[in-house]
Amino acid sequence: MDTLVLNSDGQPVSILPISLVRWQDAILYMYHDKCNVMEWYDDWMVRSPSWETKVPAVIMLKTYLRRNTAVRFSKYNVFLRDEYECQYCHTEINNRTGTLDHVIPLSKGGKTTWTNIVTACQPCNYRKANKSLMKPTYAPYKPGFYELMRKRKKYPFHVKHPSWNTWLGLEEE
Repeated sequence: MDTLVLNSDGQPVSILPISLVRWQDAILYMYHDKCNVMEWYDDWMVRSPSWETKVPAVIMLKTYLRRNTAVRFSKYNVFLRDEYECQYCHTEINNRTGTLDHVIPLSKGGKTTWTNIVTACQPCNYRKANKSLMKPTYAPYKPGFYELMRKRKKYPFHVKHPSWNTWLGLEEE
C-alpha cells in the first residue's frame, strides 16, 4: 500500500506521476520527524516489539521540496499531451491500444523527440509504416509542465484512500 506525499504547501509533490512512497518509507519519514501525518489508514497497524503505529495514508513534508518542472519525454507524457487520441483518425486510445508514431520515420532520418512523435492507434501506425504520406492533426511540440498537469487532472487517478480525493483536488468529482 502507498502513502500520498504532500509538499509543505499542502499540494502533492508531483502528479506526473503522483508522488507516492511505500508505507515503510512513510513510517521512516515519521520516525525521523521529516513529515506530519495528515490522514491514517484506520484499519492498519504495524508493530515492533517496542512500538506500534497506524500506517499513514497522507503525509506532508516539513520542508518544501522544490518542484521539478522539467517535462520528461515518455510514452505516458506523449499520450497525455495528445489527450489519448490518435492524431491521424481521432480514435480514443489507451496504454494498451496506443502507439507512438514518428512523423518523419526513423528510416528517413527522423528522431525520437517531442517534435517528431505523436500518439497513433495501431491501425494508423501500421498503415503509415515508414512513409510520410499521412500527416498528424497538428505539428507535435514539447508541452509545458503546467499544461501536462492540467491535462492529467482530466483523467481518473487510482485512489487508494478516500482522503486522497481532497488532497488531489478531486473532491467535487
